[in-house]
Parts: sequence; structure tokens; C-alpha cells
Amino acid sequence: MRTTEFLQQIIQELQHSADVIPDEEAERAAEEILSAGKVFVTGAGRSGFMAQSFAMRLMHMGIDAYVLGETVTPNFEAEDILIIGSGSGETKGLVSVAEKARSIGGVIAAVTLVPDSTIGNIADFTVTLPGATKDRSDSNHSTIQPMGSLFEQTLLLFYDAIILRVMEIKGLDTDKMYGKHANLE
Repeated sequence: MRTTEFLQQIIQELQHSADVIPDEEAERAAEEILSAGKVFVTGAGRSGFMAQSFAMRLMHMGIDAYVLGETVTPNFEAEDILIIGSGSGETKGLVSVAEKARSIGGVIAAVTLVPDSTIGNIADFTVTLPGATKDRSDSNHSTIQPMGSLFEQTLLLFYDAIILRVMEIKGLDTDKMYGKHANLE
């Protein structure tokens, strides 16, 4: 296959992914973000990169959003939300974070392939995305892509869709958000 043919196949996979994400789960994520004091996001590896981009857009909307592990991350409190992106829902470091957050209070959301995973069971709610884990042990969707690529791509697009939904609810547009964009570049 040619590179552009692979690209078309990836786009088809992503279209199918969008079609099977439960709307009520996605809506709850947007609602919980809007009602939270602060929003904390985390993930490991590429899922962590997706979380970072999500936190940036939340910040552009004026929402107090933080990436776990950064030196400027404040304390998690009972009125906050922690969003964990994890394909398997079993990443040991993320399980520890979920357990710690559970002991503090607040809302925990798992965005995962496996809602019945350890993190999914700790979470207050899950958003189930389609895809395959990096080792293919948990797969709810066929993909031509390696490892967890489909999940990670869907995660990024899902986070962007949440941004659009929150923008709509808050009555924001790109021009209003641009005022919070970095200006020391």
C-alpha cells in the first residue's frame, strides 16, 4: 500500500471510532470539567502527550488545568477532577495516582479501552474509546496500526471534541481563546 492509502485507512478507523464512543459518557466528561474547581490530567507515554495538549486547550479557555508531574501542579482537592487517559487501565503508576486521588476525594474519570480495568473500577465514571492496547491483550476494535496508535489518536480527537463542547457551553470562540495563548514565544 502507498503512504496515502495508509492515511485513508487510518482516517476510516478514526471515523469508526467517533461513531462508537458513547455520547452520554462524553457529555458527562464535559459537564464534570465545567463543574470542577481544577482539572488535572495524566497519562503515560503517548497518552500523556495527548493529556498535555488537552490541558493546554483547557487553559486557553480560562479553566484551571494541570498536567500531573509538572512542577507547577497544585494540590488535588475534593472539588477537582482527575482525568486519566490509559488504554489498558492497568498502568501501575496511573493506578497509584487514581488510588491517591480516591483517598482525597474529587471526581476521577478514566478514558480507556477497558472500563472494567483497575483504573476504570476506581473511577467515578469512564469514557470508553475504541482501539487496541499496545500489546493487543485488550482490543475492542480492529486496526492496521501498531501498538496503541488508534487509541492514542482517538484520545487526542476526543479531547479536542470535549474542548469544542466546552467552548460551545461557555460561549467561547477561537478569538476569545487566543488571548490566553503564550505570547513569549
